Amino acid sequence: MLRARSVFVAVTAAAALARPAPRAARGVEAPRDAAQQFDALYAQVRDRRIEREPARMKVQELVPLVTADFYARGGADAPKDSWRFPLAGYGAESIGGRRGSGYVVDGYDWFDGYASRGHPGHDIFVVDRNQDELDDRTGLPIDVLSISSGIVVAYAPEWKLGSILRGGRYVYVYDPSQKGMFYYAHQRSVRVKPGDIVSPGQPIGTVGRSGRNAAAPRSPTHLHAMFLAIDGAGRPAPRDIYPDLVRLGHRTSAR
Repeated sequence: MLRARSVFVAVTAAAALARPAPRAARGVEAPRDAAQQFDALYAQVRDRRIEREPARMKVQELVPLVTADFYARGGADAPKDSWRFPLAGYGAESIGGRRGSGYVVDGYDWFDGYASRGHPGHDIFVVDRNQDELDDRTGLPIDVLSISSGIVVAYAPEWKLGSILRGGRYVYVYDPSQKGMFYYAHQRSVRVKPGDIVSPGQPIGTVGRSGRNAAAPRSPTHLHAMFLAIDGAGRPAPRDIYPDLVRLGHRTSAR
């Protein structure tokens, strides 16, 4: 059995703690294109070009490979106290709904692709009254930040008005320590690609108005953030991250 390399978890800019890679990553060969394969798979799922069962089996096959690649290339688990709120310059007060009411599962199924139901995530609104995708206070784009560490497994750097896709320009980041994916949708621009390893607070794009509904004038400019836990059988299922967003948002506001 191959030995997993030790990884280091950054706890401050000046110090780090050594942590071994999880047992699940040991003995698994790490192909460098695993994330690209996942991206190609999700494009099929998203566009409803693959049946549920073969898609599930492919997710089950790829997750250990993506995990192994993350650790083999120096990826580090990030403790929750190092996580970051996903919008630069914003905090908990920007989360839509009341006490997390924006999170509505309503039969959501990742394998339904663009036809999926529900809204199992949270919208985080920015100050953009003229809808030019720039912060009214600064006149600049607003960075989307990775909440945790992980590896980019899917993205959409291009999007055109009139597309049926709900998420517009999006990024999926798989976090092996959480056994699931963070999803960031409605971006103006995307700065990462499948296979990139990211850390908490790293810019992965900017907020925009891309997406089937987000592009409509009635929709205020916002980021859609979601987390999907992936079980051992390759089934992604939503998990509410509202408590984490509030905690991270309050910490940001206090700085």
